[in-house]
Amino acid sequence: MSTNASVLVCLAHGSEETEAVTTIDLLVRGGLQVTTASVESDGSREIVCSRGVRLLADAPLVEVADNDYAAIVLPGGLKGAQTFRDSPLLVETVRQFHLSGRIVAAICAAPGTVLVPHDLFPVGNMTGFPGLKETIPEAKWMERRVVWDPRVNLLTSQGPGTSMDFALKLIDLLVNKEKAREVASQLVLAAGIYNYQEFEER
Repeated sequence: MSTNASVLVCLAHGSEETEAVTTIDLLVRGGLQVTTASVESDGSREIVCSRGVRLLADAPLVEVADNDYAAIVLPGGLKGAQTFRDSPLLVETVRQFHLSGRIVAAICAAPGTVLVPHDLFPVGNMTGFPGLKETIPEAKWMERRVVWDPRVNLLTSQGPGTSMDFALKLIDLLVNKEKAREVASQLVLAAGIYNYQEFEER
């Protein structure tokens, strides 16, 4: 995958801003093109996140859903994830990413709130926000900060505190490990937060 790969990051009112902005920031550091899309039904580009931070999406999802992205990212934040779940366009977009073998990346509330109810991944190990563990089938749940299931190109993670791990793994997948290490080295990460040896694939 080239460093010109592009990523679609979806946003809605109530999306978790740390997860959204951290992922966007690190992907850009990794040389990836990022497009942010509003999933709000009225097409509103100004998004009020879960803690009141305002983000301006690049476009409504309907205008960019069919573009050629290598991955789609669904931040958490329960209210935002519920909007994703209730958007037929968002659900169909994720389904198309999955069917075409592209990466679907979801964090925190999104895996259990969006992916599971629509059975978008009948096969696929995943994690999510530990407080919402009951929304993910026990057979699929993995108690890890980041879970990558290469069988179905599904990347999931647990919450705001794991969003750097999540974004760095996405850079690893879309560019390479060297680029992920380079980005990680700029971040002054606490010891042990980011260590490729913890990301064994299974």
